Amino acid sequence: MNTRLLAALLACTGVAAVRAQSLPANAYAGLEWRCIGPFRGGRTVGATGVPGHPSTFLVGVNNGGVWKTDDYGLTWNPIFDDQPTGSIGTVAVAPSDANRIYVGSGEGLQRPDLSVGDGVYRSDDGGETWKHMGLRDGLQIPAIVVNPKDKDELFVGVLGHPYGPNTERGVFRSTNGGQSWSKVLYIDENTGAATLAMHPTNPKIVYADLWSARQGPWENGAWQGPGSGLYVTADSGAHWRKLTKGLPTFAEGLGRIGVAIAPSKPSRMYAMVDAARLGGVYRSDDAGESWRRVSDQQRLWGRGDDFAEVKVDPKNPDRIYVANTSLYRSEDAGETWTCIKGSPGGDDYHTVWIDPDRPEVILTAADQGAAISVNDGRTWSSWYNQPTAQFYHVATDNAFPYRVYGGQQESGSAGVLSRGPDGQITFRDWHPVGADEYAYVAPDPLDPNLIYGGKVTRYDHRTGRAENVGPNWRGEGHRALRTMPLLFSPVDRKTLYFATEVLYKTDDAAKTWQVISPDLSRPQPAVPASVGVFATQDLATMRRRGVIYAVAPSNKTVDTIWAGTDDGLIHLTRDGGKSWKDVTPPELTPWSKVSQLDAGHFDDDTVYAAINRIRVDDLKPWIYRTHDGGKTWKRITSGLPDNEPVNTVREDPVARGLLYCGTERAVYFSLDDGDHWNLLRQNMPATSIRDLVVKDADLVVGTHGRSFWILDDVSPLRQMAVSTPPVTNQDLYLFAPQPSYRLVWNQNTDTPLPPEEPAGKNPPDGAILYYWLRGPVASPVTIEIVDGDGKVVRRYSSDDKPVPIDPDAITVMTLWARPPERVSAEPGLHRLVWDQYSQPPGGGPRLPMTAVKGDTPVGPRGEWMPAGTYTVRLKAGGATREQKLELKPDPR
Repeated sequence: MNTRLLAALLACTGVAAVRAQSLPANAYAGLEWRCIGPFRGGRTVGATGVPGHPSTFLVGVNNGGVWKTDDYGLTWNPIFDDQPTGSIGTVAVAPSDANRIYVGSGEGLQRPDLSVGDGVYRSDDGGETWKHMGLRDGLQIPAIVVNPKDKDELFVGVLGHPYGPNTERGVFRSTNGGQSWSKVLYIDENTGAATLAMHPTNPKIVYADLWSARQGPWENGAWQGPGSGLYVTADSGAHWRKLTKGLPTFAEGLGRIGVAIAPSKPSRMYAMVDAARLGGVYRSDDAGESWRRVSDQQRLWGRGDDFAEVKVDPKNPDRIYVANTSLYRSEDAGETWTCIKGSPGGDDYHTVWIDPDRPEVILTAADQGAAISVNDGRTWSSWYNQPTAQFYHVATDNAFPYRVYGGQQESGSAGVLSRGPDGQITFRDWHPVGADEYAYVAPDPLDPNLIYGGKVTRYDHRTGRAENVGPNWRGEGHRALRTMPLLFSPVDRKTLYFATEVLYKTDDAAKTWQVISPDLSRPQPAVPASVGVFATQDLATMRRRGVIYAVAPSNKTVDTIWAGTDDGLIHLTRDGGKSWKDVTPPELTPWSKVSQLDAGHFDDDTVYAAINRIRVDDLKPWIYRTHDGGKTWKRITSGLPDNEPVNTVREDPVARGLLYCGTERAVYFSLDDGDHWNLLRQNMPATSIRDLVVKDADLVVGTHGRSFWILDDVSPLRQMAVSTPPVTNQDLYLFAPQPSYRLVWNQNTDTPLPPEEPAGKNPPDGAILYYWLRGPVASPVTIEIVDGDGKVVRRYSSDDKPVPIDPDAITVMTLWARPPERVSAEPGLHRLVWDQYSQPPGGGPRLPMTAVKGDTPVGPRGEWMPAGTYTVRLKAGGATREQKLELKPDPR
């Protein structure tokens, strides 16, 4: 069906076609995500080697799950992707059993853009399968230590809720592998455990750092309390003593402490101490009873609330490492220091692991992923092989194939091709675009070579030049956070908006800027109850803090603009910014961050609002909609889990009533305007979905821990939203396919990239065909492609026999080959890709790629079909369904 015709049909059906629908999972099981990269590591804090396996290492990514390498970091593979959370704070392997792995979920960090987890996980088979082991309300678990002789005894440091008080925090012990827990060290509901260290020869001796801290509801708001300090037990947690001699106190600004024991000399200990006064590297020569500061260098301990890592060489008690914005080493017990890794090798190091048998082997976990050295830090493995990038937003341009853009935490920006010219998406197919690491990126809708980003830059693909073109918001005294709205009007495509606490506009390619709103934030920001004991009298009269965090220009008129703030307000203008009206839903309390707004595509009175309240210690999902210009609002979260804050919501521009939202763990969709939501995670791992956009018929997602993902062709969801009777009530349904382009891979003669080189996945080569079967079908299910003359040029059947492949044959382009397409006769939604070739000689299905044995081809192709209009014919159970398919030439 023609795309414009489909759009008109779906739009005309209107709200009347919207029905309350919660679909069975098999109704959309054929939909499939693909990761396009970039393969550039993101923030990682969990890191460990595996005893007895010198080339094997594990890392836990803050919102990217657990990854494993068995080749010293040449390649990394995910082993946690089927679990309900991807936020990881620590990974530990039992020294007595390499197959026993413990994972603490939740980042275990205190920072503005953190994510939380849901407890402890355990694997008994090296990461093949996992069990949840409790401590679900701990949310942040940064430390686990395991008894070297007993894999079932472990201590867990639980930091607790980052934005509010809770009692499931402190140090917990289990003697049965996590089946039950005893809270062995606890101060109060505001103090958690950040660091643990177990004595190398006496597992009854454990050191624990307790940290009293709270993140605020506004960005970079943070406090520390009097509960922090270093403790020790000599009887497996039955009794604890606080170690204070020589260490700073709360009066001196004591915060987080990192601690390490020298394996070769356990009486020697080191501590990385964060304190406003007297912060630095400390050493003890009497097992922690007394301490002295050996270095006060700011570069070692600054930002100690983010980095508090110190490690000791397993064989040399005088050789120590500390992690900060660079990685440092001392050879003289902390007196002098040398930087051994830093920019341009990556910045912001969180964790160091040293091989106990070969100290020259070092693993680091940083804001740029994992890196391994096998030569004492002289060289390191690449972090450009891990698709764990953290993006704040996502955008697409109007090129063909289109590019996907975003600002990556700690690594600048990226623009990635949605389809690579060589069969996959490699490092050749993406490039930074001059924007900062937190940026919105806004491709010029009239010229895909021009890319705006950040606060504000403009990058030109043709020249590679980036320049600052934004307003002088700093000089004018305006406020801005790390990520601020920057987007073009969908109506007047020359108009670009940028927001601080006021809204800016330019319509002359950023030559001049105009302020078109007053300060839209709350004049007197309130202090929510979640701040608790950390609230001070000064906060009651604090300065104005809020900013405009979300902007939604109308899809119908340039004069209508919606704006939402991070302190919980929504405003609307109908006259291009001359006047604004507060239309905030009455339920929204201060610091209910309006994470994103999406203006309706079918009328000018509709907007959808994603509200994120994690910073007021509320993990519930919040989405609002209005159809009357903000006069009334409805909260629409039925079907969303209670522990998944929402970051983004979008309306499909073609099918009225079809919505998409992204939570801290997954993508969801609704067919009934948000009244009911269905999980659309499919083959995507659990990760924070920070933004999503609909590009033509594709759903494009920016994650905060697993790079970019694309779901190719949402046609089934669009047609399900308006089909009468509902698709799932019909025995047989063939969906109208999207037009397909005849694209040829690059036929150059270069040697292909080796299989170890990481690459994103291209979309299917050919036409994507979807069909639905309500129940089992006894007779064969067939799909035929019929040309304009009525000739069947390709036939697929559920009775097709698998193609035998000669094991001695070499498949050409094996890296990207899909298995031969098969028609399924099972109930549910199915996808089949017609490769645009006619039936191969002999009538049977062909191999996915031409194969050769010696110089003899095996499994020849059919004829590549010309552009034109074809008919897709589905037959099952004596019934037939047909749809038109347009095969188009490459538009380039």
